[in-house]
Amino acid sequence: MPGPLDRIKVLELTQIIAGPYCGVALADLGAEVVKLESPEGDAARKIGQFAPGESKAFHGLNRGKRGLVLNLASPDGRAVAHRLIRDFDVFVTNVRPGVAERIGVDYETLRQFRPDLIYFDVTGFGERGPSSHRAGSDAMVQAYSGLVAGDLKVAPNGAPEQITATAPSDYIAALGGAMGVCAALYHRERTGEGQRISTSLLGAGLALQAPWAADVPVSDSILIEPLRRMMSEMRESGASYAEMIEARRSRPTQGKAFRIYYSGYPVRDGAIILGALTPQNRDQIRTALGITDDPIDDDDFNAIGPEADAVVARVEAQIRSKLASGTMAEWMARLDAAGAPASPVNWLEDMADDPQVVAMNLMRSIDHPLTGPERHVGPLVEMSETETGTDRSAPPLDSETDAILLEHGFEEPEIVRLRASGAIGAASST
Repeated sequence: MPGPLDRIKVLELTQIIAGPYCGVALADLGAEVVKLESPEGDAARKIGQFAPGESKAFHGLNRGKRGLVLNLASPDGRAVAHRLIRDFDVFVTNVRPGVAERIGVDYETLRQFRPDLIYFDVTGFGERGPSSHRAGSDAMVQAYSGLVAGDLKVAPNGAPEQITATAPSDYIAALGGAMGVCAALYHRERTGEGQRISTSLLGAGLALQAPWAADVPVSDSILIEPLRRMMSEMRESGASYAEMIEARRSRPTQGKAFRIYYSGYPVRDGAIILGALTPQNRDQIRTALGITDDPIDDDDFNAIGPEADAVVARVEAQIRSKLASGTMAEWMARLDAAGAPASPVNWLEDMADDPQVVAMNLMRSIDHPLTGPERHVGPLVEMSETETGTDRSAPPLDSETDAILLEHGFEEPEIVRLRASGAIGAASST
């Protein structure tokens, strides 16, 4: 069954995560995605490569796509791109600011060849302002947007400790781009107009913190302004990053009392996360753990009063002691029986075979022409009337260049000449 974006064709010039994952999302919705790579290939091919030019990172971030190697540094390569774009609905890129213009694949240039083109680009810091010219990576934007400091983590050597299990801003920017492309296609269907869409890693980093990044004076005057003054004074006095994080961590807040039911605790054979958001949830956890002397949800409990910290410390110690006395299976059975929100802390390498993941069909089987059977995380959304997902693997470098060009009107002698000139084809074959 065709996907909802069946017959939509996407030309993609991307690497690493933010751009490529946008292409994956569009491929999962049924679009035909052709990935343009330089003669050296996407840099993600080198991240933990297990064979020349093949890596788990590249396979996961580029499944569902076809591949075409094009040297956009050459005039002939640019001419190929300009000829190809006439047949494509969407162009996706995450090249550094200024690069698209230099190699002739910016929006203003490409729309000359396809006036109704949908053009999506993602940058680190956006296209306006004092940082717009800067290259951007997820780690940089975690720091700039407040994500790193907001997580209140610091390495043993006193350095900031960023989120390393994933690249949150990259993925949010990619999904925002896919959402924008779908909206722009709908707009084009009604009006015939193409348009440029953009996201930034900085915007994505703020979106991940939207409620807390907001400026709400009536609320902020109570908690945020004193915090801002404290941080300013500490900076002026020469306090270290570790000292500033500790000051923030130990500062009384309205949420501190409730955080103990929205936190992680060790058990005998691992760890469990509690995820209570309501008084009812917290009561369920108290029932499962046998805690009967917690006043945190009483109407007369003052969460920022002078005695609150001692009460919170006492209850937290009870929770920690009780959970440490049993195994993960024992406590999950009791928590589940009480309807309490809790989860074991799983290891990622076990998730492909997790019963819930299997039941939800969240992993999809794909055959790669070089490496054989693989399982990858499948589409983020399911639809009742149209199929989502793809069984196409990530493209081996330069495996389909000639075939794609032939499909788009290039003649075989032309392709031979382009290869000889270095306009197309992998570096090893030119």
